[in-house]
Formats: sequence, C-alpha cells, structure tokens
Amino acid sequence: MSTQVLSLTEDLYNYMLSVGVRDSKLLQQLREENAQHPRAVMQIAPEQGQFMGLLVQLLGVKKALEIGVFTGYSSLIVAMALPEDGQLIACDISDEYTAMARKYWEKAGVAHKVDLRIAPALDTLDQLITEGHSNSFDFAFIDADKSNYDNYYERALQLLRPGGLMAVDNVLWSGRVAEPTAQQDNRTKHIHALNQKIHADQRVSMSLVPIADGLMLAMKR
Repeated sequence: MSTQVLSLTEDLYNYMLSVGVRDSKLLQQLREENAQHPRAVMQIAPEQGQFMGLLVQLLGVKKALEIGVFTGYSSLIVAMALPEDGQLIACDISDEYTAMARKYWEKAGVAHKVDLRIAPALDTLDQLITEGHSNSFDFAFIDADKSNYDNYYERALQLLRPGGLMAVDNVLWSGRVAEPTAQQDNRTKHIHALNQKIHADQRVSMSLVPIADGLMLAMKR
C-alpha cells in the first residue's frame, strides 16, 4: 500500500493501459497518425482521454467547450461521449492542425456534434458570452497556450453552468511547476499561478488529478 501516487515503470504503465483503457481502432489510428506530427507531444495521453470521456458521461454533458484542439484526440473522445444531440464548441487557430481532427470526427460519425471555431480562442469565448451563453456549458477543457491560461479559465468559468466542470491540462508541466520560482520560465510561471489561483478560488470545488501531465478539475459552485 502507498499513501502517494505510484511511480510508473514502463511495465506498470503498459499494464495500466491494458486493463484501464478500452481502446478503439479509430483512437489507435489517430494516435498513430499523430505520432508522426512534429508536435506530437501536444496530444493528451490515452488514459487521460478515457478519464475525460467517463467524466462527460457521468455528468450527462450535452454542451461542451474545448480550448485547443490540435489534431483532435480529446475532442474526438468528448464528442463520442456526448449524446446524439450534444454539442462541442471547439476553439483553435490552425486549419492545418485541425484538418486531422476533422477527418477523424467524420470517420467516427460525430462531426455533426462539433462546431469548430478557427479564431483566437479569447475572441470566440467573448463572442459566446456576448451572445448570451454564460452559465450554459456543462463541461470545458483547456489545453492551449499557457500564457492565456488565466484568461481562458475566467471565460470558461463564466460560460459554465453551476455544477459544470472545467478540466485544465498540463498543470504539473513535467514537474517544472515544483521548481523554485526564480528558475521557472514564463509558461511555467503562468501554470503555477493558475494552480495557486484555483486552489484558493472559492467559486469552485477543485481537485488536481495526477494523471498524465496533471489535470486540474474545477467544478463551478
């Protein structure tokens, strides 16, 4: 027994995947194609995807938001977990990167659930707020440029309904958030600052889950 998270050896990690992730050929194909991408490390881990899909189902999510699509692994999982009349508004700035995402949404038969907005995410979020979508989203996932993490957090919190859940990726940042502040680069400082902010934020209930590169969960009160 252990009172801390286990360090995962390669054998233990592979075992965890073998019994902890119900994979599909389509998700495997997307991971394999993404692995050839020069920025492949931006994709979330399969065990994190499985966890997020379960959260979406548990919450009965019908209206979801994603900030940072990349090649579409997380958005595919969320869209597959949504009911047939569910909607995911997906924010990204790259037609090139999201081309792979669009291909796999089509293959999975979930493209009709995804509303892809190619624009700076803050512009899209502000537009949603202006159009009256505050307090209406059930789930939001943030995995984009770290310098805007606090801005994304505030906008997403406004858009979430009470009881809605936000998931913020990369909050452990390969361990760099635990380094002395003087040694941290700009992106690490932004992540560390948001972690501290969420920890103290009485507008949410929170839990930092040590899965993959760290996933901060914040439920709007």
